[in-house]
Amino acid sequence: MLQPVLLGLLAAFVGFASSFAVVLQGFTAMGATPAQAASGLVVLCLLMGLLGGAFSWVWRKPISIAWSTPGAALLAASGAPAGGFSAAVGAFMAASALVVLAGLWRPFARAVERIPPAIAAAMLAGVLLDLCLAPVRAVGAIPLLALPVVLAWAVMLRLQRLWAVPAAVVVAVAVLLLGPGLPGGGAWHPPELVWVTPSFEWGAMIGIALPLFLVTMASQNLPGFAVLAANGYRIQIRPVFLATGAGSLLGGFAGGQLVNLAAITAALCAGPEAHPDPARRWIAGVFASIGYLGFALIAGVAASVVAAAPPLLIQAVAGLALLASLAGALSIALGPEEMRIPAIVTFVVTGSGLSVGGIGPAFWGLIAGGALMILLKPRASAG
Repeated sequence: MLQPVLLGLLAAFVGFASSFAVVLQGFTAMGATPAQAASGLVVLCLLMGLLGGAFSWVWRKPISIAWSTPGAALLAASGAPAGGFSAAVGAFMAASALVVLAGLWRPFARAVERIPPAIAAAMLAGVLLDLCLAPVRAVGAIPLLALPVVLAWAVMLRLQRLWAVPAAVVVAVAVLLLGPGLPGGGAWHPPELVWVTPSFEWGAMIGIALPLFLVTMASQNLPGFAVLAANGYRIQIRPVFLATGAGSLLGGFAGGQLVNLAAITAALCAGPEAHPDPARRWIAGVFASIGYLGFALIAGVAASVVAAAPPLLIQAVAGLALLASLAGALSIALGPEEMRIPAIVTFVVTGSGLSVGGIGPAFWGLIAGGALMILLKPRASAG
């Protein structure tokens, strides 16, 4: 019994510590105040805990729910939309509605699944690029703060890869505490949910909601189903889409973005490390969810520390957390030879920061790469 309990709590720690800085950076880039960013983090932890625990308990399968880390990276790489954080929340809710639609209308989900993996991965790589450059920029600009963080990440990457990013987070907090201090940060206070009234702006709908939905489906939900299937767990797609979409929609009123099936933490809970008997691994899913509920209690502390820290240092930690995702996305994007040119066009347009009519670069990257793919598609030979 102890093995799945400990593994589940470990999965929650890894899931939270490895990417909460990315999530907070995404909210901040969208124009959230520190209180709104903290509220968004709290509601995401609550949704992850409640939905993951419910699915694991009812289905007796190790179901892990996570926030959309690639989605957070998309937000962090985008500028605040016209209308500020209210418009961003409107986009979060529109993306959530698309997830619900994918659960209700199977042809829509199949259409999303037919987006070429190379194009979807190239868009993700373009989104991640700027943030993954942050560790290098931080070493140049604030070496006394950034170098210990990067070195801790590199050493732990050699010793125990799973702990590399959490080690970087711990060292980042340590160098901040040993430095000039964190005014107003670090003291525990009860978690608070802050009401955000959404507004629905056309530019945010196209430039944020659509790419957020696509990157979450392609980089989180579909790999999450694949991880579970690889470990012998077949689950129904519709209830997951309906629950995570509806939960994210309600969470938007507290500043939250999307939650979805986990991939990395799902691999921890669903694998043999959780328990030799596959029928007992659901316990790991339940305790991972309990761990996320616990992290909701300290989300305000995490947000206050991040808010008081130099932004470039937080970006550097987030960039280190996303390097593996960037490497994976590039390897998929540049895999099929016939897709390499459309994929690289998607990558460079997305990474360029292009914004037209208030619509961000992720959308234009998809359009450019998809159009070139259609243009270069070989014609069927005449009968």
